[in-house]
Amino acid sequence: MSAGVVAKTVRGFTGALAQTLVQEEQAQRHGVLQSVDARVKLVGMLALVVTAALSHKLAVMGALFGLGVALAAASQVSLWSLAKRVWLVAFGFTFMIAAPAIFLTPGVAVWRSGGLVVTAQGLRTAALLIARVETAVTLSTLLVLTTPWMHLLKALRTLKIPVEVIALLAMTHRYVVLLMETANAMFEARQSRMVGRLSGGEQRRLMVNTGGVLMSKTLEMGNQVFLAMQARGFRGEVYLLTDFRLRGRDWVAMGGFATAVAMAAMAGR
Repeated sequence: MSAGVVAKTVRGFTGALAQTLVQEEQAQRHGVLQSVDARVKLVGMLALVVTAALSHKLAVMGALFGLGVALAAASQVSLWSLAKRVWLVAFGFTFMIAAPAIFLTPGVAVWRSGGLVVTAQGLRTAALLIARVETAVTLSTLLVLTTPWMHLLKALRTLKIPVEVIALLAMTHRYVVLLMETANAMFEARQSRMVGRLSGGEQRRLMVNTGGVLMSKTLEMGNQVFLAMQARGFRGEVYLLTDFRLRGRDWVAMGGFATAVAMAAMAGR
């Protein structure tokens, strides 16, 4: 049973919970991005992402990606974790989308094999798409990893994002964590009471039954979470013990973001 579906599911939920705790701890570290005001970080990172999406030059994309790597290192974010959980996943997904362009884009042929022709223009198109996605995902991930979730929500609210969107994001984040904890506890309780191995059919029936119970708990927990947040005064607005206040380093960071965006925008035309 230890190598069965249930055991794998338990490990998956445990890993997801551990990753959530790591992200919360990551946002509390004393790094470069962690010390910057959430509003400055949000606007600056979004501006860099938009600039990367509009750029047409690989050199500019490489510079923006290098900036993201440097910020990650300065913010004590593990580059190995980024490579394993972000860069490889983004590359694999984007490559499947960009691969046809290598063969279908007309241009100068650089390789032929039977009826397949790889063109220089196709390689550049695919590389540009992959570079855009990798850069945008890296910058977005850094924003989330280095900013406490409630600070990020409040920063979004100060930018006049509708309160309904803020409430939806807050509920989703909190509810997903609670749901993972409940599912993990259910699977561990079930596994601790099992003796011996189950056949494939029994394992599938066990998973279906557990899924039904989890769905029932999901509906009940959703109502409880909503009522608990309402009872504590939550109406979509995010309140913190300390208000946002721009300090000297925030103005420096703002200038740095503005300079990087302006240079990348001019060079990427």
